[in-house]
Amino acid sequence: MPRIRRAGVAAAVAATPLALAYRFAVVYRRRAGYPRPCPPTIDPSARGLAFEEVVVPSPGTAGLPGWFIPARDGAAGPGVALVHGWESARDRTLPIAEFLVAAGFHCLTIDVRGHGANPPEALPISAGEFGTDALAAFEALIARPEVTVGAIAGHSLGGIGALLAGAADSRVAAVVSTSAPAEPNLLTRLTFRLANLPIPGPIAVPLAWLTTRVYLRPRGHRVGEVSASRALVSIVAAGRPVLLIHGTADDVVPPVHLGRLLTASARAGRPAESLIVEEGRHSWLHEFDLYRRTVAAFLARNLGGPYSPEEAADRAAAVPALRIEYPEQAFSAVEREPGGLRSLALLAARNPPIPNAVEPELPTEAAS
Repeated sequence: MPRIRRAGVAAAVAATPLALAYRFAVVYRRRAGYPRPCPPTIDPSARGLAFEEVVVPSPGTAGLPGWFIPARDGAAGPGVALVHGWESARDRTLPIAEFLVAAGFHCLTIDVRGHGANPPEALPISAGEFGTDALAAFEALIARPEVTVGAIAGHSLGGIGALLAGAADSRVAAVVSTSAPAEPNLLTRLTFRLANLPIPGPIAVPLAWLTTRVYLRPRGHRVGEVSASRALVSIVAAGRPVLLIHGTADDVVPPVHLGRLLTASARAGRPAESLIVEEGRHSWLHEFDLYRRTVAAFLARNLGGPYSPEEAADRAAAVPALRIEYPEQAFSAVEREPGGLRSLALLAARNPPIPNAVEPELPTEAAS
């Protein structure tokens, strides 16, 4: 009997780290999975753009609010679906719409579920939802009588969404992905760093592996299904063009993520095109002339006009495309974290509140 008792104690001690890691992952999901609402504060008319209010059907939603912004007085031609990033909204994409419309492209932009003017979600939001909604925006775009062929352009998590949608639908003629994280596990580790959690590397790697899977569990996603790298390989292997863009001063998603994406596409035998913006940060890369020129020329070349790549680039560069003024804010989950050991202590608390969600309090993980 003493041996049995000792074996039971040893097993309990051995299981304790795993139990703590699992608890951490569940609490992380509850704190990080729900974006702060950021409803649009302006509409396209504030930038001198004509527009039409639209509601885009997307699975699991009541419809996503959006704007269709026509180019060239609505003449038939190519279009681009625009996808914003985390804790953003469709008005943040208006500077991009400005220069794309000037370059001849119709634009359709949406609020991703749980963002902008949408209600809160009951389940955590991941790149998977950005991909589903990006695809819905693309489908609504190409259903327009004005649009002859379509592309998708997204930023950050919207950049992942653009790649996921491009991999899911062969009608996507081109993808522009800006400042996108390369892999789900790496994205989770990024959030550890942004929240100043003092987790040593040897622990952070397996903890991010577990946390990512726990995070994705409520919606039934698999890690590979929401991987930007895997989606990129699928697109380029099919011979469709992708433009990847990153800023050298990105302190949210470091440029190493671009390197990982390019390595993945090179292994597929069809390297993606890329642009590195010197001194560019995570957001607002569209304020750089080089960004606007490169994106417009890439789309004109791969969507067949309506202008030559050179003219499209010149037209795009002539538009200032200045950012929409918002108060500078960190991601809400990061803002709430005091950092250091105090954050780890708070993460160990039982059932912390979910500030931006409608999910009910759960007594145990078994209920999730």
